[in-house]
Amino acid sequence: MQLHSTIETVTARIRERSQPTRGAYLERLALTAQRQPGAERLGCANVAHAFAALPINDKFRVVAERAPNIGIVNAYNDILSAHAPMQHYPEIIKVEARKLGATAQVAGGVPAMCDGVTQGTAGMELSLFSRDVIAMATAVSLSHDVFDAALMIGVCDKIVPGLLIGALHFGHLPTVFVPAGPMTSGLSNNEKSKVREKAAQGLVGRAELLEAESKAYHGAGTCTFYGTANSNQMLLEAMGLHVPGTAFVNPGNAIRDELTREAVRTVLDITKARRFAPIGQVVDERCIVNAMVALLATGGSTNHLIHWVAVARAAGIVIDWDDFSALSEVVPLLTRVYPNGSADVNQFQAAGGPGFVIRELLDAGLMHADVLTVRAGGLREYTGIPAVNTESGALQWVDAGASKDDTVVRPASAPFSTHGGLMLLQGNLGRSVIKVSAVPDDRHVIEAPCRVFDSQDALHLAFNANELNQDVICVVRWQGPHANGMPELHKLTPPLAVLQGKGFKVALVTDGRMSGASGKVPAAIHVSPEAAAGGPLAKVRDGDVIRLDATTGTLEVRVAADEWAKRELATMPEAQRAANGLGMGRELFANMRRNALAAEEGACSWL
Repeated sequence: MQLHSTIETVTARIRERSQPTRGAYLERLALTAQRQPGAERLGCANVAHAFAALPINDKFRVVAERAPNIGIVNAYNDILSAHAPMQHYPEIIKVEARKLGATAQVAGGVPAMCDGVTQGTAGMELSLFSRDVIAMATAVSLSHDVFDAALMIGVCDKIVPGLLIGALHFGHLPTVFVPAGPMTSGLSNNEKSKVREKAAQGLVGRAELLEAESKAYHGAGTCTFYGTANSNQMLLEAMGLHVPGTAFVNPGNAIRDELTREAVRTVLDITKARRFAPIGQVVDERCIVNAMVALLATGGSTNHLIHWVAVARAAGIVIDWDDFSALSEVVPLLTRVYPNGSADVNQFQAAGGPGFVIRELLDAGLMHADVLTVRAGGLREYTGIPAVNTESGALQWVDAGASKDDTVVRPASAPFSTHGGLMLLQGNLGRSVIKVSAVPDDRHVIEAPCRVFDSQDALHLAFNANELNQDVICVVRWQGPHANGMPELHKLTPPLAVLQGKGFKVALVTDGRMSGASGKVPAAIHVSPEAAAGGPLAKVRDGDVIRLDATTGTLEVRVAADEWAKRELATMPEAQRAANGLGMGRELFANMRRNALAAEEGACSWL
């Protein structure tokens, strides 16, 4: 299938724009790749320290036999349901490596916080920057520089982008990502949301709410909605960085451990065969475009319009929201998974999953097929679904076939929508993004007077005081990277959903983030430049009429141009700024808040 002209055009302009930075990156990668293996290159004391604790047979292999040594970077902890299964992964990996004549060491651990635990609390203000901390921790882990390959163990929101950014700074290493899969289905996401809305209205108490939440989040694995964590996994499949079809196999499934072993076999295949597929070569501009297309085709998390900009920058590739916007015009929406529909990711997997989506996009000429992946068969391998051969017990991949449920996944010839699930909004309030795939068509245009809030708590107080029972656009400012680390504001979803359910026209406009689980309420998020950096949200006043139009891609305040130009910028209350930097370890992140780039530039703190 011939590549769609828009995919080709966007890729070409990214390549041209990135030429200086990508060229410099590849030059560094090539120089590093030319070195001798660490056990031969390093001094004797360095080598002795590195392998002192290895079993004697492993030590002999890596030093005397020059066997490949795999570095494991592990994000395991047991407060994240998605990461709890990873406790035993290192031992599985080491045993498999020994069988294959190699060795493996846990190079280091990286922090992994749960946005579900910290949502609406001060801890959430560490969330976005934890991505960069994870990237740095990955770099520290790999800086021992005795590894021939790497396995990245992690799943959730900032963890995968952080691991990927860190791994790309060691782009000479063959690298495979190892996930754990989603928890089995519990209370449906729709039912959970209904209980949350009742709680926001005071119709149910804490006991009923906790019961519902506990039935929804009930076991090991990622949350079952298609939020940032599960979007991560879809994008890694589209980039060819997983064992094919690994993303949405549940923990405890008989095939799960075998897929982890296959990750070892996969990374050693690259290493031993000297097939030139280190991660820095795999992640080129075509690979990044494939990830962007997969995000749009599945209506994935808005967080990735920040995270994947940062990921691309780590590989010397420069992308922006105009690129996402251009792709969104031609990439069809192929899935309906909560919050874009009622199905959860287990139903998505059962209906065809990533394999179905990637096949449809390749066949429609909407993804680059001529890319490197961690597999010798390239991206076509990612159109299959893993299974165990009943006779041999070996892994095999079967064709995804037709959609098993066309209310969940559809072919590119009959999509849910002819355009992608995310859209760029721009106007005199700046540039922002909106997740249109989850918003009902009759809510794509909202025009109403606004209420301006300096915090999400202030909005909650107004809601509880019945001050918002009207058509209203809620502006929540001072929520960007410089102001307070750009927390997710998912705590605002229940009260705004209640107002919308009463028949009012409601929308949110903010320089903060929303959770990947945000849905039916129109939300213009990541507004850039942010208010704390002198962005136009600092000019907005109570009563100003704002128009959010997701059909034309505009976000405007209806104030005369001359008056708007003269209007003074509000400043962030000094007490609020001071409070944002105190407690919950926020003092340690002051430098990140000062140095972070804008949301559209990935909110990177290291550039």
